[in-house]
Amino acid sequence: MSLSPFSFISLIGAAALLIGAAAPDGAWAASCCGGGGASSLVLPKFSQGMFDVSLDVEKYDGYWNSDGKYMSDPPGSALGQYRLNLGGAMRLSDNWQASVSLPLAWNDNKYSAVNSQTRGMGDMALGVWYEAFDNIMCAWKVRELADLRPAVYLGAALTVPTGVSQFDDVQSSFDVTGRGFWRLDGNLLVEKTIFPWSVSFQYSYGVYFERPVNKEYGEYIKPYHKKPGGRRSISLSGGYTHFMQDMNSLTIGAAVADLAENKGAIDGGSDPASGMKKQSVTGSLAWANPEREWVVKMSVNHTFKQDNYGENFPATDIFTIGISHVIR
Repeated sequence: MSLSPFSFISLIGAAALLIGAAAPDGAWAASCCGGGGASSLVLPKFSQGMFDVSLDVEKYDGYWNSDGKYMSDPPGSALGQYRLNLGGAMRLSDNWQASVSLPLAWNDNKYSAVNSQTRGMGDMALGVWYEAFDNIMCAWKVRELADLRPAVYLGAALTVPTGVSQFDDVQSSFDVTGRGFWRLDGNLLVEKTIFPWSVSFQYSYGVYFERPVNKEYGEYIKPYHKKPGGRRSISLSGGYTHFMQDMNSLTIGAAVADLAENKGAIDGGSDPASGMKKQSVTGSLAWANPEREWVVKMSVNHTFKQDNYGENFPATDIFTIGISHVIR
């Protein structure tokens, strides 16, 4: 079964926030040590707080249908979303930290006869991490087995539907800035740095909360209950840090990620239009000052516009530039 253009359009608005709003997805190697990584909202050990600002430019280029076949957009299409992400993190105790992030989204879409330019608040994400280690786990040289022990983080994140969704007063999915559902994620982050190399693994699984629906795209409809399927994300990343003579550092990184969402439910029955898969790769570059208090970072997330690299989802490229300030 293939997606119709209308079905594809219905995916656009939620797609960007599905990926971009979940702060844990942005974690990269070297966050335990501070600086050097394109980390989003994971505090370095012993740091007290962090402010983070970044800009995403997400460009859409075709989509995968439910059979995994890549389909091009109609000629003349131009689909994009721009997000200004504001975030902060603070230390609660020696091993606990919390974070909050909020995207402000601008939609700029031209698809067949549809033209749309809207903006609004996206979905807020609240997070908490437990650090299952008591000291900085980075090592300059392996002298004993204990030097190989990684930093392990256990966390949870709550997505709050503060954005405008298809269940609000909007004309089409091109106008939405949020998913419209609460979601609770459990997260695992494992990372190890032996300078100049670092590697990290992240796994998360999220469960959406069912909600009543009596309106879609501004029109009242027969009420029903809807719940998207469970959302699973896996990523593996690695990085190399180069220290300059003044101890400023440059870290280059690469990552692969696999994102999938199971089929959801409508009134307890299967929702045949739901479920998705997407595989992507990311390259990143980050500069940090000698004190590791300022980090300037950029990254490019790319999807392969070929069959079987996704299902039931738009193909996108995401360009990100941002800056983080760590309070020691």
